[in-house]
Amino acid sequence: MRRVKAGFVGFGEVNTPREIIERKCLDAKRRLEDMGVELVYTDPVSDDPQGRDVQRACADLKRECFDLLIVCVAGWIPSHAVISVISEFSHKPILLWGLAGYMEDGRLITTADQAGTTALRKVMEDMGYRFKFVYNTPSSPPRMDKVESFCKAARAASLLKHSKVGMMGFRDMNLYATLYDGVSLRGKIGPEIEVFEMLEIVQRMGKIEEKEVETVIEEIKKNWVFEKPADGKILEKGARFYLAIREKAKERDYQAVSLIDVDGMKKLMNFPPAMILQLLADRDGICTIPENDALGAITQLIIKYLTGQIGAYMEFYEFMEDRVLIGVPDYVPSEIVEGPVRVTVTSFGLFGEGVLNISKVKPGKVTLCRLSSTGDRYMMHVVTGRAVEPRRWEEAGWKPPAPQLPSLEVILDVPVEEFAEKVLSQHYIMSYGDNTALLKDLCKLLDVEIIQQSIKY
Repeated sequence: MRRVKAGFVGFGEVNTPREIIERKCLDAKRRLEDMGVELVYTDPVSDDPQGRDVQRACADLKRECFDLLIVCVAGWIPSHAVISVISEFSHKPILLWGLAGYMEDGRLITTADQAGTTALRKVMEDMGYRFKFVYNTPSSPPRMDKVESFCKAARAASLLKHSKVGMMGFRDMNLYATLYDGVSLRGKIGPEIEVFEMLEIVQRMGKIEEKEVETVIEEIKKNWVFEKPADGKILEKGARFYLAIREKAKERDYQAVSLIDVDGMKKLMNFPPAMILQLLADRDGICTIPENDALGAITQLIIKYLTGQIGAYMEFYEFMEDRVLIGVPDYVPSEIVEGPVRVTVTSFGLFGEGVLNISKVKPGKVTLCRLSSTGDRYMMHVVTGRAVEPRRWEEAGWKPPAPQLPSLEVILDVPVEEFAEKVLSQHYIMSYGDNTALLKDLCKLLDVEIIQQSIKY
């Protein structure tokens, strides 16, 4: 994933010693670059009577595109000088960053940085800017974690506006929680969802070269541990399906893919799609989720753009007194697997045999989240917890002996009852670590209601 790219402009009053303003801005610039942010930099702006600094800064910043504008207030500055610059970039996310004074010979030397930021914060809010206010203090290191969080959120918002999800089929099992509104999704969140037919993929399958199929099968046999030998026809069919969908994804530049599962792949093709989705995730880094789950796929993209993680989907199987049992009846990306990828060949109910992932999932601190909507209003549910190895369990309906599905028990950071009252769907996206701050920053930028649950027992 590409680096965050930001415009950077510092500010300080014309009467403040220029060397102090420049030194403070260059220190902030260095900290951002050390964090991996690529900068479009312009020298600090003062409130010079002729407005030359403002004109020069606007011209410098317009040279290149960037994800966000960092407004670095290094001292008192009349608000009009700042607004004159940032109004040219009002469509961008803005980080309002107030620097701080410093100690010299036992005295605090200040340039009144927070006089500048406090004169701006409400003004920017009233003018409708999408921004975050971060300030330094003289006695503590800069809170670069807050800066980094907003930078990543701005990059994610930018990437979402140029993202596409490929969806084979529509509304698997006539579910409601997987539906979406294309107009509001495109207008408010950014991605485009393209629906394509299963027939197109079947037609493409026949044109796939044997050598490509053999390469995929050889790689599978090398990297996956089979509990029992798989029929060559199953592996060939899965490889062909995968290559045909991969070809479509590359042509249309899909960053995520969802497939019609029960009413399509299993019912009409007699082939569970777990193997296909696993290969797309592992070999191509494409976010994958079954059952035409549109907003589930968008949530995966959000997690990927914020954290770099693949964003695995999970289903709820049981709510318990102090935890939830989550798992999947098909596959998990190898990124979240503990040890080698383990698979078996089995079937569920009346469906045909397919390759089922039965790998162990890594435990640890996790964030579960889900994007949903009511009409054109969007909300994101976020909860954290500690994922542990699950007890022995099985889902009724699998061919005996029933497999242990990839799963975790998550001891939530809130009471299960409180979580259940807010739950938005059967599918949630799991990422490792506490990613609440990143999700909050992005949701604020996108005007998405955040339903955050992180109160400890």
